[in-house]
Amino acid sequence: MTPPVTNSPTLNAVSIAELVNRRELCPTDVVETALRRIATVDTELRAFREVWSDRARRTAYELKGVVDAGFHLPLAGVPLAVKASEGLTSPQARRLLEAGCIPIGTTSVPRGTSWQTWGHTDRGPTINPWRADRSPGGSSAGSAAAVAAGLVPLATGNDGAGSVRIPAAWCGVVGIKTTNGCLPSVNTLNAPGPLARTVADAAAYLDAILGTNLAAHTRDPLQGAPLRAVWSTALGYAEVDPQVTAPARDAAEQLAAGGLLQWVRHDLVLEDPTPAWQARRTGSPTGHAADELHAANARRLAELFACADVLLTPTTPYQAHDHVGPGSRINVALTWAFNLSGHPAASVPAGFAPDGTPVGLQIVTRHHREDLLVRAAAALQNLKPWPSPPHALLQID
Repeated sequence: MTPPVTNSPTLNAVSIAELVNRRELCPTDVVETALRRIATVDTELRAFREVWSDRARRTAYELKGVVDAGFHLPLAGVPLAVKASEGLTSPQARRLLEAGCIPIGTTSVPRGTSWQTWGHTDRGPTINPWRADRSPGGSSAGSAAAVAAGLVPLATGNDGAGSVRIPAAWCGVVGIKTTNGCLPSVNTLNAPGPLARTVADAAAYLDAILGTNLAAHTRDPLQGAPLRAVWSTALGYAEVDPQVTAPARDAAEQLAAGGLLQWVRHDLVLEDPTPAWQARRTGSPTGHAADELHAANARRLAELFACADVLLTPTTPYQAHDHVGPGSRINVALTWAFNLSGHPAASVPAGFAPDGTPVGLQIVTRHHREDLLVRAAAALQNLKPWPSPPHALLQID
């Protein structure tokens, strides 16, 4: 029996693809439901810059023919939001479309103001689905907001300093930065990755773009040997508010109590990566000091991952700011060291700050060990399922 079409926004990407491939759910119905939801909700949320209604309908109709002909696609019929600064020409977007995703439109990104980290559309700023007066983070702002609000199950992001992980943290969703260089990029600091409501969906996205089998690590993640883990509140240099440290540390302790983690003593002290990141980003000659800083941090991270499997930190140094901006504070203080080092890193929902906005737990692993990220994230979701925003905009079905 075909599920009611109005339920399709609440289905995750994996479930949508399974039902579409079994021809128990029509991709055209999925698209129509997503478009109706966007038309109702996004007027206020402002997660989308453009909505490709006609294109999405044509793609869904064509996909129905492919599925009816007996072809199986791993993400068949899954509505996909695409980060505006990336579009459909990036390697990850092309592979997601080949896997059966249906692009719905482009999501908001910042306008380019220094340290601006919130999305903007011609209708105004993108709001955080948990609190309309707060930023969703950036620069994959619209992607995270659209996923958190249930407009789409998957959205593309790319992360050059924390642009996937920060909005994932502040919108209460999963965001994963892949190992630098796993897909071609015009910027060596930048790495692609998903925004998703479930770890299983994020794993399916990564499997589609990387050719991996990370989905296997979402099943029974608490089984097997524990991961050796190190906790760091501030990486040796950042100023971090207790309001975000407490829920992030609590989530890490839940993983340890659940048997996934075994704590390892290691005093990780990195140098503040700001000058090295800025030199790399601008393409200017790095100079001796920046090169030494980068090399020192690389050595310290290599020493850490020689004795540990995962590093855990808060994702951001403070809770979601308002639409005026962060002032002189740096949202990326805890994330951009791993864009320089190239390590894969994820943000998963950890709990809430006192103001009711979500807080993220950052998980970092060795290069090309996205399987450990997925396993740890899936374990936390199993131990501490995270809710959807109680935002009035969601009450449309």
